[in-house]
Amino acid sequence: MMTPREQNDMRDPQKKVPNILIVDDEFVIRELCQKALKGYNVFQAGTCGDALRMYEKESIDLVLTDVMMPGGTGLDLLRKVKQADPTAVVIIMTGFVEKDVILGALKEDADDFLDKPLNLLQLKTVVEKALAKKALKEELANLKKLDQLKSLFLSLISHKLRTPITTISLFLQDLQRGVYDMNDPAFAQNVKMINDETLYLTRMVSDLLAFSQVMGGGAELQREPCDLNRIVSNIVHGSQEAQSKPGIETDFHEVQLPLLNLDRKKITFALQQIIENAYKFSGEVGHVTISLFDGGDNVCILVSDTGVGIPKDEIPKVFEKFYQIDPGNTGQVRGFGLGLFYAREFIRLHGGGVSLDSQPGLGATVTITLPVQ
Repeated sequence: MMTPREQNDMRDPQKKVPNILIVDDEFVIRELCQKALKGYNVFQAGTCGDALRMYEKESIDLVLTDVMMPGGTGLDLLRKVKQADPTAVVIIMTGFVEKDVILGALKEDADDFLDKPLNLLQLKTVVEKALAKKALKEELANLKKLDQLKSLFLSLISHKLRTPITTISLFLQDLQRGVYDMNDPAFAQNVKMINDETLYLTRMVSDLLAFSQVMGGGAELQREPCDLNRIVSNIVHGSQEAQSKPGIETDFHEVQLPLLNLDRKKITFALQQIIENAYKFSGEVGHVTISLFDGGDNVCILVSDTGVGIPKDEIPKVFEKFYQIDPGNTGQVRGFGLGLFYAREFIRLHGGGVSLDSQPGLGATVTITLPVQ
């Protein structure tokens, strides 16, 4: 799962002004701190409960909190913030010098301390130092995470390629040894199987190239006026999954919609992943319905299928990196488990959202919303 900070950074690749949350039951103290921290985006809260709600709502980079407050202490807030995000930065302000308070704050991983009455110059210095430390920690964590993802991805590709390559290799070895009788019907079946495996490898390479192209642009959007009817129509008519399953009926009709300023490549990729999945998990016979609606401020796209459906406990995992639904428990699901992850990220980059509703045996419905402005 992505943290609020990561989601915020994905939406806007430009460097952001840090967001600081000041928590103190004294309004005057909060105002003095805000004036001293000119140049930052400053939020205020007077209680521990208000601070937690603010922290969940906003992308907070640093929390500056008093210890003694009504309805919960600063140490309670520190504990809950660190539980939600271990990399969060929390500075404790206190007029108490009791050993227990200091030890309690250190135990909960407080990043620094400020004594009351506050020295406003010292306040700004401590905040700058803590934010620099946070940036360094995040950079190191991102490098470590990237290295882990690379290892996992290479392992996944190796696993996905091994089965078809082994199948083709064994067939060619048997062919070379003269095992097959070309007039035997079994030979024709094996040739078809090898052809299917070759097509699968070709599609995997194409998918890798597609991932490389859409991810190469990063989080920056190249917007242009787009007709969603045309984009969806092109996806449906060019869908390899749809063409491989003639027993699945498609219901899609163009409707009147405003042009949207979208990154054509990223939105096409996102919708293609969702639509292809509808066919992929619909068996050999079924129905796929794609509906577009003008909701005023938003355009909605509904993609429904009559396929195998998804268990309730798997729905939250569907959009995670490398996660793949395996309804037959075969362990041989094709693909890389990246399509829906990037589909959701690209839709979010446009300020939109995506949700999934499904029950086993009753198909699935994906709802996508994109803002008109």
